[in-house]
Amino acid sequence: MGKKIVMTGGGTAGHVTPNIALMPKLREMGFQISYIGSYNGIEKQLIEEQGVPYTGISSGKLRRYFDWKNFSDPFRVVHGYFQAKAILKKEKPDVVFSKGGFVSVPVVRAAASLHIPTIIHESDMTPGLANKLAIPAAQKVCCSFPETMNYLPKDKAVLSGSPVRQELFTGDREFALSFTGFEDDGKPTLLVIGGSQGSVAINNALRAILPKLLPDMKVIHLCGKGNLDKTLTNVPGYVQYEYIKDELKDLFALSDLVLSRAGANAICELLALRKPNLLVPLSAAASRGDQILNAKSYEKQGYSMVLEEEKLTPDTLLTSLKKLYDDRQDYIDAMNKSAQSSAIDIICGLIRSSAK
Repeated sequence: MGKKIVMTGGGTAGHVTPNIALMPKLREMGFQISYIGSYNGIEKQLIEEQGVPYTGISSGKLRRYFDWKNFSDPFRVVHGYFQAKAILKKEKPDVVFSKGGFVSVPVVRAAASLHIPTIIHESDMTPGLANKLAIPAAQKVCCSFPETMNYLPKDKAVLSGSPVRQELFTGDREFALSFTGFEDDGKPTLLVIGGSQGSVAINNALRAILPKLLPDMKVIHLCGKGNLDKTLTNVPGYVQYEYIKDELKDLFALSDLVLSRAGANAICELLALRKPNLLVPLSAAASRGDQILNAKSYEKQGYSMVLEEEKLTPDTLLTSLKKLYDDRQDYIDAMNKSAQSSAIDIICGLIRSSAK
């Protein structure tokens, strides 16, 4: 009989995709995988697509601000704790792995009460509230940034990097050329990723500089839902898509440079794929500021060039992209020295030793 693992994490795709990235290796190691998530979070569909048994529990959100739900959500979390405890008693896993998000708190706490070893992964630079509540109950806490080690208990912290889906490495450049309709003309290709929502600021600045950019490079623009510009449908060397899922690996294989937001999973993928990149992090006004911290860390390590959203104009974007292309080898060399791309092996190794 193989070992059993229960995985948890949800709320956003960022709390689920690293779990999915670990699954092939865990199966190869002989683990039976099951998943605990919320009743109807984004994780339910993503995990069921992987053919992994899924159980939903009650989950609430713990907010740092006033909301009437603050009175009912603690009861949901407590209810979720007892549900998780019942599931774990029945499943009897050897180990629990949590990717964070509020649904994971009752699962990690329930595992601790049953003396089931738990490993947590924190993607962002500073632990989110859910992981802060779960860390005391965990054996080890893996993280993606060297700086995060300062926020974690010394005896628990492991710098692992973030697990990246292995299929991203299997892209086909020739397929990408036929998919985009581009010619193989020797010009470099820029891939622009504004996140699932797209970024109006990046989209506008990029489109303003196309006449100056296209003589030197081809552009693949993932602009987000509802952000296509109909006036640019037949511009040679420029293609735009609202969203790409399956062909993303092929577009990466074709691209020489990437312009992206600075979400933790996105930048870990760029590091793993060794793509010279320009990051425009979400401004602190629009988020808890984690993207700015993520981007600064990658800039400091020499993996990324950063352009703050407040300084984003057509001119600064054009200058930055040209400089990035000129210095691309420096970024590739720095990324090649990184040890953070063996995340799957490091994390699965910890899971294996904890499950004994």
